[in-house]
Amino acid sequence: MEHTKNRRDRRDGYYLSGLDSMHVMMPFMFGPRTANEAVTTEIIDLTEVDKYLARKNASSPEFKYTWFHVIAAVFAKTILLRPKMNYFIAGHRYYERKQVQVAFNVKRKFEDDAEEAMAKFVLDPDGVSPLEQVHSYVQDFVHKVRKEDKKVGITGAMDFFQHLPRPFFKLLAWTLKKLEYHGLYPESLAKDDPTYSSLYISNLGSIKMDADYHHLFDWGTVSFFAVISEKKLRPYYNPDGSYEMHNSVKLGLTIDERIADGYYFSKSLKIMRKIFENPDLLDLDPRTPVELD
Repeated sequence: MEHTKNRRDRRDGYYLSGLDSMHVMMPFMFGPRTANEAVTTEIIDLTEVDKYLARKNASSPEFKYTWFHVIAAVFAKTILLRPKMNYFIAGHRYYERKQVQVAFNVKRKFEDDAEEAMAKFVLDPDGVSPLEQVHSYVQDFVHKVRKEDKKVGITGAMDFFQHLPRPFFKLLAWTLKKLEYHGLYPESLAKDDPTYSSLYISNLGSIKMDADYHHLFDWGTVSFFAVISEKKLRPYYNPDGSYEMHNSVKLGLTIDERIADGYYFSKSLKIMRKIFENPDLLDLDPRTPVELD
């Protein structure tokens, strides 16, 4: 989509003009992002994904391809193809994010007291396939936080701010919210802040947990949250009443319902399902359309 320059553009988003009166008024009338959550649950059959991963890992790469890489790549491609999934509201105005950004957390160690590092993957729409981009990014990030024990992204800044006295910290948070309202939030913080993303993924399956829902945040600009539950076998029924057990995963999806209507969300989910059913689509150029039946 081509955008003409507008004085209301933000560093991270294009101002959306020409909206109908309902959408212009919704940010003023219906409260903050957390008061406008639409929630759904998707059960994804991983049969084709498992076959796809077996092919990708047949050459025994040092860093294995995983179903998390596939899920993150599916979301990134879907958002790229469905621009309204990348809208956000800030300062009571609508914007389209300039990049597709997928955020998630990485445990430094699987221990109770281990810290989490915050990661943010940015999809290059003109780069190599979505899966290869996600795989390379995660490999590099995991190496830094687990092997080299480096402070990556916004984690270092947060470690500094946490030592401020409470009155100063409260003033800092108030100041940052005011700057955000006017589109002046510091780029040095926003570029690594996971709440300034297209999508925030919580991979609970990696710690053997299930959940259907995670709330949005009023901090930042993220309008879309996905919870990945534990992978498990589920029955899939045939027309004759017999069934087969397939690997599957449950995705809990929460989105700001003000950014698009239900029809748009529904079609976006159909595209997402189509990619899961045909994961070889992730080997194509990120902009390659996904044709629905």
